[in-house]
Amino acid sequence: MKILIVAMSNSIHTARWISHISGQGWEIHLFPTDTFTSVHPGIKNVTVHSPRIIKFIINRYKLKKEDKTAQEDNFDVLMDNFINRSGQFLITSKELIKRIFPDLRAHRLAKVIKKIKPDIVHSMHIQAGGYLTFETKKRLHGKFPKWIVTNWGSELSLFSRISSQEDKIKEVLLNCDYFSGECKRDIGIVRRLGFKGKTLPVIPNSGGIDFNLIYRIRKPGPTSDRKNIVLKGYQNWAGRALTGLRAIERCADILKDYKILLYCVDTFEVMVSTELLKKNTGIKTQIIPVNTPHEEVLKHHGSARISIGLSITDAISTSLLEAMVMGSFPIQSNTSCASEWFKDGQTGILVNPEDPDEIEKAIRLAIADDNLVNKASELNYDMLFERIEKSKIKEQIIKTYKDINNNLL
Repeated sequence: MKILIVAMSNSIHTARWISHISGQGWEIHLFPTDTFTSVHPGIKNVTVHSPRIIKFIINRYKLKKEDKTAQEDNFDVLMDNFINRSGQFLITSKELIKRIFPDLRAHRLAKVIKKIKPDIVHSMHIQAGGYLTFETKKRLHGKFPKWIVTNWGSELSLFSRISSQEDKIKEVLLNCDYFSGECKRDIGIVRRLGFKGKTLPVIPNSGGIDFNLIYRIRKPGPTSDRKNIVLKGYQNWAGRALTGLRAIERCADILKDYKILLYCVDTFEVMVSTELLKKNTGIKTQIIPVNTPHEEVLKHHGSARISIGLSITDAISTSLLEAMVMGSFPIQSNTSCASEWFKDGQTGILVNPEDPDEIEKAIRLAIADDNLVNKASELNYDMLFERIEKSKIKEQIIKTYKDINNNLL
């Protein structure tokens, strides 16, 4: 079987997904959705079709190939080195190429499809992979491989309601053969948008959870003994970390013995607000560096009584699942599909991401009720093991590809 994946090549989600299907004797190809992008170091045993201009630049600067994990392009170390040398040139060239050759990527993808003749094309992320694959399909006119589309994050729940994106999303859904999502909610959305194809099993884009790792790093003891609270630090078009900080400040009277840990902090505004929280209330705070290894972030969840994630739109949120499996009690936006993973008020609490009053009440409840957080920890762990243990997800993904290729779906 030949599978061509059209996705963000520097994404951990792409790397984890591909890791499930490598080693099957299949021929796996990856077409990066960005003209200039590095390959995640976790992506191995894959032919990566990077732009020729990148190959020219690499040859131009005589960068040695140090990473043999990608058969064709060895991109990770090379691009890091090149960006360090000429980052501004790279950015300028990227924008210039987009303006002069707006259809360059679709033209290149069409050539790749003609050359390798894949049995399946799998576009991950509708706006990145789906739009590009649709433009490519229009160019090829004739027979097109079986086409799977997977949405990531908030593409459907939010952008399908935005006028500039709605029609484009509909075009993708009307032209693909299969749809896979990580929320049951999204299955309903694509049907309302006109999708007539076949839906695949609901699977988290993260590719499941490695419970061997969790067993090794999760410390024993009840969640109620923990004295940390973890807050996802995104404050942008979707993230609402500042709302979370306001709610935490309102709970200062019960948090004197706690430390607030923020991860994924992406703005100076959040850094300043965190510092002010500490000075105004005396609550201990810590900002976890952005480049902190994934295992260390998991350990932080494993040290937390509560993990809070707030955004105006989301899908399942990988960080939510990771917090739950590490025993932290989740307080999560009601704009996600977290309701498909925990029982509100029992194994987690859903909140309005822009309402500090709601979030404050949820924090106070989770601090006051030891039995609530301890019971939730046990139930969430058992539920996640049954639903998304890594080997089970791998088996499901492999079966899905085989069934599609053999016309059983």
